[in-house]
Amino acid sequence: MPVPRRPTPYYGQPDYRFYELNKRLQQRADDCDNLWWDSFANEFFEDDATLTLTFCLEDGPKRYTIGRTLIPRYFRSIFEGGVTELYYTLKHPKESFHNTSITLDCDQCTMVTHHGKPAFTKVCTEGRLILEFTFDDLMRIKSWHFAVRQHRELVPRAVVTMSQDPSTLEQLSKNITRQGITNSTLNYLRLCVILEPMQELMSRHKAYALSPRDCLKTTLFQKWQRMVAPPGKRGQGGAGAGVQGPQDANQQQQDKKSPAVSQ
Repeated sequence: MPVPRRPTPYYGQPDYRFYELNKRLQQRADDCDNLWWDSFANEFFEDDATLTLTFCLEDGPKRYTIGRTLIPRYFRSIFEGGVTELYYTLKHPKESFHNTSITLDCDQCTMVTHHGKPAFTKVCTEGRLILEFTFDDLMRIKSWHFAVRQHRELVPRAVVTMSQDPSTLEQLSKNITRQGITNSTLNYLRLCVILEPMQELMSRHKAYALSPRDCLKTTLFQKWQRMVAPPGKRGQGGAGAGVQGPQDANQQQQDKKSPAVSQ
């Protein structure tokens, strides 16, 4: 019977913790499922963690921030975009210690991805990476911010010299990413702009088994209640009288489903 291992303490070692993250990404199997990605995110990210990406495209600067529930799908989208290997390199990272967290700031971070199609390509995405870790045994990431500055796409010289067809050479000369980000990941980030505000609705639906309409009504009503409540009473339920919470709405649904019994 295998003995369960205790979590390894990472006190004051954010660089080694990040090395573990790289190692786990390289251990990924080609057919890994959602459970693997959920386990990966649970191991390295706090329950309330956020991940932010900033970069500049042809139509201007972009900034995307996603919450903890969307982080596993973000990493998976990278590999779904044709990436076969992913790892990060840090050069001269700086660490700063706080009461409850440790910040790792690296102005020379490179995200390296290997692509297999249309030809083997190594993409180096350079930028600044700022990570905030919890100051405890697990040292999970509370916030991840990667600001992309530039990227390079490298094709082996042998592939270019062997390709005599002009159409093939033209295809090799075209970028396969946008600022180092695959189209699959970029589309997912755009989708997250819609999904992120819906997280509260989905959580309420899962917790109270309400209909989508009731989830929306109770969420909006509680937000309105917090807005109109006096400053001293915010967070205490506000007006209170006449407010239909999730449990009340759920009870009403059960009452509607229960037939009336006459004696």
